Amino acid sequence: MRQLKIPKIWRRALIVAIPKPEEPLGHPKSYCPISLLCIPFKILERLVYARVEPIIDPLLPWEQEGFRHGRSTVEQVTLLTQDIEDSFSAKKKAGAVFVDLTAAYDTVWHRGLTCKLLQLLPDRHMVRMIMEMVGNRSFTLTTGNGKRSRLRLLKNGGAQGSVLAPLLFNIYISDLPTPVSRKYAYAEDLAIMHADINWQAVEGLLTKDTATVGEYLQTWKLTLSTTKTVSATSTLTIRKLNVTLKSNTTTKPCPSSASLQ
Repeated sequence: MRQLKIPKIWRRALIVAIPKPEEPLGHPKSYCPISLLCIPFKILERLVYARVEPIIDPLLPWEQEGFRHGRSTVEQVTLLTQDIEDSFSAKKKAGAVFVDLTAAYDTVWHRGLTCKLLQLLPDRHMVRMIMEMVGNRSFTLTTGNGKRSRLRLLKNGGAQGSVLAPLLFNIYISDLPTPVSRKYAYAEDLAIMHADINWQAVEGLLTKDTATVGEYLQTWKLTLSTTKTVSATSTLTIRKLNVTLKSNTTTKPCPSSASLQ
């Protein structure tokens, strides 16, 4: 461990592609990948996690509820619901944008992750060890018929099924800019909500905050899903929210879901 030499076989995963029910077998998205990791490597990950998590957790943003002890999605849903009800009491109109990332864990930029680890962890040797565990990973793919693909290398992201992956992702997005709107987060799932007396103010601020988030994601090589990111209104009358979604790939109106009444 002092020499930071981890056997290559430890960092090699076997991915089993399981067909989804009633999906065409000829399409890659019709399979659910299950990653089988090396057991000694998983034990090593848990040892590292036990040392790092108590240091990192207090430094994460308070609104980040994902994969943290004593936290859950229930808290964020309750908080969002309460804020919406408070806007009703104040006779305000509320709008929200629910942000979705494309393959968030698989696209984490290793060099960027190293920079952020160095800012939060005082032990540089530990940072080097973590990046040695995350980097230079490889995998083979099988569909269960006995055949395997050739060995492939992973240049970005973390290993599926890794106990360290959620913690490292929380570190990676821990410096996400704080918008003027209220922010709610669970791992890679993000929601921003704003309430005001008129719709123009709600739409304008949410569009500005969404653009800020989009610029951050572009800087750190994360991709905003323009099809799964949606907006919603919370009002006593039927009204669609007109928010412009700006990402590293496009600038377009954010799809609006049904109004919440």
